Amino acid sequence: MDERYLLERAKQGDYNAFMQLIEPHEQRLYNLALRITGSREDAEDVLQDTLLSALEHLHDFRGESAFGTWLYRIAMHKAFRVLRKRRGSETVSLEGLIAERDEENGETLPHPEFIAEWRDPAEIAEQNELRRILDEAIQQLPESYRAVFLLRDVEGLSTREVAEVLGISEGNVKVRLLRARLKLREILSRYFGDETKRVTHKHRHR
Repeated sequence: MDERYLLERAKQGDYNAFMQLIEPHEQRLYNLALRITGSREDAEDVLQDTLLSALEHLHDFRGESAFGTWLYRIAMHKAFRVLRKRRGSETVSLEGLIAERDEENGETLPHPEFIAEWRDPAEIAEQNELRRILDEAIQQLPESYRAVFLLRDVEGLSTREVAEVLGISEGNVKVRLLRARLKLREILSRYFGDETKRVTHKHRHR
């Protein structure tokens, strides 16, 4: 059924239309919340809070972006709020991620300190803990990079959609994504890298 039609019905108080409207997004919103919070219980709470907030503020949605993008933005706010409550000042809010200095203006990319050729992927795939290791590695990303990585590479949003969700430029999304991928590869290399082929970066002296 047409999303616009469902949206209009939902705004008129049709709860069934609202449920049809959000159903295609529920699992992805839950997955996003789970990867941000690292807790199934918190992810469930984030999902429920997101849907409740969407229902309460449905009349505020003007269609300037896709409905799914609007839901993602609400979910990101809720998920980072959970982290902020859990870790206090150690964790920034979504507003903090958006307010960070723009990184697309000629800054050099950080050089990984640890580089190693990865072992046979088949050998890695046989490990039962692979999923846990990957999730832990994503958790270690700086939060501004983690947000972009999850939305772009895990959830499959376009660069434009990620920019809309986070309220940053598309250029900034691209830079943060590249940095996230570099950092993630370095983290995973510490798990999967072949120590016999390790290369440690040495700073050049001028």
